[in-house]
Amino acid sequence: MAEHNRQDAKQPGNQAGSGLVIAAHGRHYLVQGTIEGKSLKLQCVTRGKKSDVAVGDRVQLKLTSPNQGVIEAIDERRSLLYRSDQYKSKLLAANVTQLFIVVATEPGFADDLISRALVAAEAAGVTAHIVLNKTDIVEALEKTRQRLQMYAALGYPVHEVSARAFPEQTCATLAPLLAGQSTILIGQSGMGKSSLINLIVPDADIAVREISAALDTGKHTTTFTRLYEIEIDADSTDTSLDGHPANIIDSPGFQEFGLYQLSEGMLERAFVEFSPYLGKCKFYNCHHLIEPSCAVLEAVKENKIAPMRHQLYVQLLHESSQKLY
Repeated sequence: MAEHNRQDAKQPGNQAGSGLVIAAHGRHYLVQGTIEGKSLKLQCVTRGKKSDVAVGDRVQLKLTSPNQGVIEAIDERRSLLYRSDQYKSKLLAANVTQLFIVVATEPGFADDLISRALVAAEAAGVTAHIVLNKTDIVEALEKTRQRLQMYAALGYPVHEVSARAFPEQTCATLAPLLAGQSTILIGQSGMGKSSLINLIVPDADIAVREISAALDTGKHTTTFTRLYEIEIDADSTDTSLDGHPANIIDSPGFQEFGLYQLSEGMLERAFVEFSPYLGKCKFYNCHHLIEPSCAVLEAVKENKIAPMRHQLYVQLLHESSQKLY
């Protein structure tokens, strides 16, 4: 009887463990798990129709076969980034500490997407950086720098790199920023995110093929978010980072960044330039739209707040009132 119990304990359904979600496609997840001290890559699903798991989540799971498992629970998150439209939300990544918005000298990028990503980062408590790629295209460089000056003036760092023309300098610029952090790269298609990932992550192409095969998304499909665990040699005076490998998360290129999930209070606090004026309006429940003696609107008139940024605030406020889910 005792022998039978020992054998039964080794059956997959009775083996529990934990893991890190490294890729997601629909309701299918690839988890770097640890089961009874063994490190395994597991294809996982959730119980029922739940799809509230994000890349970067730490999860508790049970083995159902030698390479498959069921996610039983999600550990408490440090942060969660997601975008949403009127009808549904899409999780981008969990437990990230910083967000890199990748733009380029060409093709053109959308200021709307940059500002929305910055608002999302502020709302999630995530540090945001802007990475200007393709600086070797000098004809468009100065104009691009001028466009990004508005964000730099708000306190968001802008890092200039060229993944293909100056790979060593690019690594030297980004490595200290990535060390000890969990970083998600977002941006429109064509900005060079893949070039940056391939530069920073050894064997990234091989990893993508393995993940695609595991998630059954097709050999050439890259429309899923994936996390790479990497070791970066970078000097750091912060000893709390010792022993913590860096994570870098690559997300599919997208053109729209809906933020329907953010409430009015979250929105006004996510625009960092509003901060000096909040609480100084004539009316305590001011919406900063058309109200008289609104400190925010007065700052817009005096060009202390960029009109384009305030227009985005108005648009996001309108979107948040249209949410149906």
